[in-house]
Amino acid sequence: MTDSAIAMLDDHGTVVGWTQAAERLVGYTPKDVVGRSAALVVPPSEEAPTISAYVERCRAHDGRSGMTAVRDRDGRMVNVSRRVSMLRGQDGTVRWLVSMTDIGMLAQDSARHGSMRESLLTRAPIGIVVRDRQLRCTWVNDTMESYDGIPPDRRLGRRLTEAQPGFKTEAIEAVLRKVLQSGTTRVLEYRPRLSTSPCREHILAASFFCLKDADGQALGVCSISVDVTESRRARERLAILSEARTRLGSSLDVMQTSQELADLAVPLLADYVAIDLEQSIPFGEASSVRIGPTGERLPVLRRAGLASIHQGVPESPWDRGESVPVPPASPFAHVLRTGRPFLEPVLDTAPGAWIDHDPARAQKIQENGMHSLMVVPIRARHTLLGTALFIRTQDPVPFQEGDLLLAEELVSRAALSLDNASQYARRHTAALALQRNLLPRGLKGGTAVEVASSYLPADMDHGVGGDWFDVIPLSGARVALVVGDVVGHGINAAASMGRLRTAVRTLADMELPPDELLTHLDDTVQRLVEEDADAADGLPAVGGATCLYAVYDPVTRVCTMARAGHPPPAIVDPQGRVTFPDLPTGTPLGIGLGDPFESVELELPEGSLIALYTDGLIEARDHDIDEGMRRLGTALTLPDRSLEDLCTRATKPIPGQAPCDDVTLLLVRTRSLKPTQVASWTLPSDQTVVQSARHLAACQLTAWGLAGLQDPIKLIVSELVTNAARHSTGPIGLRLIKHQFLTCEVSDTEACPPRLRRAHTSDENGRGLFMVAQLSRRWGYRLASGGKVVWAETDLTSHVFEASSAPVEQGRRATPPRATGVPGREGEARSAP
Repeated sequence: MTDSAIAMLDDHGTVVGWTQAAERLVGYTPKDVVGRSAALVVPPSEEAPTISAYVERCRAHDGRSGMTAVRDRDGRMVNVSRRVSMLRGQDGTVRWLVSMTDIGMLAQDSARHGSMRESLLTRAPIGIVVRDRQLRCTWVNDTMESYDGIPPDRRLGRRLTEAQPGFKTEAIEAVLRKVLQSGTTRVLEYRPRLSTSPCREHILAASFFCLKDADGQALGVCSISVDVTESRRARERLAILSEARTRLGSSLDVMQTSQELADLAVPLLADYVAIDLEQSIPFGEASSVRIGPTGERLPVLRRAGLASIHQGVPESPWDRGESVPVPPASPFAHVLRTGRPFLEPVLDTAPGAWIDHDPARAQKIQENGMHSLMVVPIRARHTLLGTALFIRTQDPVPFQEGDLLLAEELVSRAALSLDNASQYARRHTAALALQRNLLPRGLKGGTAVEVASSYLPADMDHGVGGDWFDVIPLSGARVALVVGDVVGHGINAAASMGRLRTAVRTLADMELPPDELLTHLDDTVQRLVEEDADAADGLPAVGGATCLYAVYDPVTRVCTMARAGHPPPAIVDPQGRVTFPDLPTGTPLGIGLGDPFESVELELPEGSLIALYTDGLIEARDHDIDEGMRRLGTALTLPDRSLEDLCTRATKPIPGQAPCDDVTLLLVRTRSLKPTQVASWTLPSDQTVVQSARHLAACQLTAWGLAGLQDPIKLIVSELVTNAARHSTGPIGLRLIKHQFLTCEVSDTEACPPRLRRAHTSDENGRGLFMVAQLSRRWGYRLASGGKVVWAETDLTSHVFEASSAPVEQGRRATPPRATGVPGREGEARSAP
């Protein structure tokens, strides 16, 4: 518009005003054209063969635009976009303002600036005011009144400051003076305030031209104004949506995404915004709100995002995380029932309005001057996630349909991020719940160790992993300690972890040494990898795992360890000295290299601290593993602290750095049994061995004050020693251990395991192990160097029992106590005489 050629004609077609842009377009100076007929520039045509016809055509096409040709000083024809507008003066006379733009220049400018110039010159109504040298209005068109609300009788003959007192027009008049003095064209955007619509925002873009007379002197100034309110709003909306692409969805956290939406909309669109989600969504549960007919039960909403132009968000009766009520007659209920947005440009606060039934909101509306409201549903995949509330308080302009469209676009973009975050939260919650349910809930170390543990899931960007730990009671007061890590994150890693933890417990019940247990576990992982690879569901397969397995014996204070690609344990002696024992590394589970695992035995002083952990505890983005191990050792060198305090101290995250993997720590403090708690004998395998074993056991129980257990223990000893004497040739070992239970162990040189079987009524033998199972809380066997050990545990309290050498009746005990150990060759057991 600033390059448009402007010519002013009187009612006879004579040029009375000329601009520099017109001179540049056709080459005629003001002296050449002012005072002469426009026919000098406008060639005759079929529609207007004479200048009088041209004027009449202008009168018939007032305000219209089109394409035509003009003649320049050299006689060449220039194609222009032309617009003719009628101006009226005080005395009722008429003038014509002709604006022309070279089409070639218009095309170039449109390529740079889009179609703005074309819309201003050819489509949008334009307001025109012509002022003299004293800036008094001499001519004006009818459109201008609709732009600034000033009628012609109040405008004509007056300056702008006189026609609209109180309005800040000094800046506009200063621009007008500069145009008169310099003869250059200026552009200004301003916001007039219409007296008829004081709350409606209006943005005008005005171009000011200097009109020159025949002597080339300033005749006056012409302003051409166009309403750019919608185009400006469109640009602002595009800017907001462009910003939304970068600011929304930066996190997979539902609450943070809701807050991002609220922060984006304030103050760009509203003065106060509240985002309310269906209450289950922030906790990783699926929304049950479906868009349906009126009358369905309204959901419970929870405030997830808040933003305001005022500090502390005084407009909100509820803080983030709090439940938000939904009155049945409110706009929020309407949106939830219909799934359609609600716009109330001027908030109705009259008696009987909906706010009468919502006192909490009514009070805030009155206190904060809320005057315009929009409620937009947040929905994704035909499911309603919640609502977004937009309020204006300080901004006096009410919301309009364009604002509602922008709000809907913003919310729809945020809904995609919220839906992704909600789905992620559900998967994360499910994986975390699965993992926590698979991990042990109450670790018990018995008399062997004191136990504490800590598990910290990785941050939201990485999800739940496959870490696990366990403390498994073994026979003879021993305890197994295990920690492992499945490769990967998420629910599949958690499920794989559960499978491996179950496998470790099963193998631990077989009383295998650590190196043999890891060998069997490696086979299990390889089998799982193959099964997952062949599965048709396309879910990620088990990608391997690391594990450390240890067995601690409180009788000998020996801890036997083996590891499969796992970090070594940290051991702190009672004086606070930290060591990381040099254990053979071993290959990770599931690799399939076939390398054997090796066990190492360590004798530990009573009160030693053993720390088993996963690599998430010692790994960091900016530090190597050695530094992480040193940091762990430093955290554990406080032997007087409780295990819980040490766990908290050791797992404390590095300031400013979130963990990149799950952090798991299992701490055990070793105990030892006193020599007086253990009694052992080596007996010859002869005819008197059973009687001797019964006698020795009875005497030891009396010495321990457990005479009430003599009868069941003598029967257990009889059965186990009888079997050992029958099936082995070497010496027989008998050991009694008094800890939280009473354990009876019988060892022999035969490696064939015993097997429980049910004897028939006519059988003379085969009831011995069945009786042991009846009399003990659990029993089993383990392979030992040069043979095996069969053991049975009983409670330390005396109890009433029935036992005899007669056949045990079918169904006396429907489910015998659990026996541990793998099935082997069926042994023969009989009742002791």
